Amino acid sequence: MSAQKPVFDVSDWIKTQQCYDIGKKPLEIYVFIDPLCPECWGLEPIIKKLQMEYGQLFSLRHVLSGKLTSLNLSKIKNYENIAQGWEKTASRSGMSCDGSLWLENPITSPHIASIAVKAAELQGRKLAIRFLRILQEYVFIKKKDISSLEVLTECAENTGLDVAEFLNDMESTSAAKGFQCDMKITSEMEVTESPSLVFFNQNIEEEGIKLSGVYPYEVYVHILEDMLDELPEPTPPPSLEQFLKAFRLVATKEIELVYNLSKNAVELEMKKLVLKQIAQKIPAKYGSFWKYIGDQPK
Repeated sequence: MSAQKPVFDVSDWIKTQQCYDIGKKPLEIYVFIDPLCPECWGLEPIIKKLQMEYGQLFSLRHVLSGKLTSLNLSKIKNYENIAQGWEKTASRSGMSCDGSLWLENPITSPHIASIAVKAAELQGRKLAIRFLRILQEYVFIKKKDISSLEVLTECAENTGLDVAEFLNDMESTSAAKGFQCDMKITSEMEVTESPSLVFFNQNIEEEGIKLSGVYPYEVYVHILEDMLDELPEPTPPPSLEQFLKAFRLVATKEIELVYNLSKNAVELEMKKLVLKQIAQKIPAKYGSFWKYIGDQPK
C-alpha cells in the first residue's frame, strides 16, 4: 500500500509562513521588492504557489530594494508614463493595478511606504509581510496613497498591529535604519531590478543564483531542483475555502496558478462559495479578487 501524499495544512502554514527559520531549511531565498512595484505585485501568485508546494525546502527573506526609480518618483513627475506602465504590467500579469492613481492621486513620497514596512517589522516579520500585502492591496486595487499617515494607520489596524507602537516606530530611527540596511543588502548583492530573487544553499562559499524580473513558475521550480538535485512531490493545496480564509483577499490569477485552473473554472468554483456566503467578488480593472466573508454574521 503506497503512502499518501501529505495534505497542505493551512493552519500550520500560517504559523510558519515567512518566519525566516534560517539554517533549518536547505535553501534560503531573498526576495527583493518594492511596495509600489507592479511587477512585484505580479510575483505574488508565484510566491504563494512556491511556498505551498515546496515551502518545507526554503525560508524567505523579503528585502526592500532601494535602487528603484519608484523611490525618486517625486523628482520625475512623469506620472502619465508611470500610469501607462502600470496598465501594461497589469494586463500582462493578471494582477490588477490601476494606473489612473498616478493621474488622480499621485504618491509624492514613495519611500514612506518602505519605512512603514520596516516599522511594522519591529512587531514581527510575519506581521510585516502581512502589512506589506495589505499595502499592496490598498495601492493597486483601492488606489490609495500609501504615503499618507491616515492610510498607513488603517493598514496597520487591518494587519493587527499595535497602532500606537507602529506610529511611534514610524518616527523612530529604528525603522529608517532597517530600510537603510535593506538598501545596503541590495547594493552588496548587486540587485538593480525589482523584483529579484536570489537563491542560496547552506554552503556559504557558493554564490547564490539571482533571477531578476518575473518568470513562469516552472523556472523557479527548476532552480530549486537544480540546487537540491531532486525535489519531493509537491504538497497538494488546501480546499479553496481554506485558501481564501487563510489569505482573506486573493486574486483570480492567484487561484488560477495555485490550483492549475482556467479563469472560467475559477469563476465557477468561486461562485459556489459566493452562494454559500463564504466569498464576495471584488471586481477590479483587470480581472477580479475574492474576499473571505465566512466569519461575518449572516
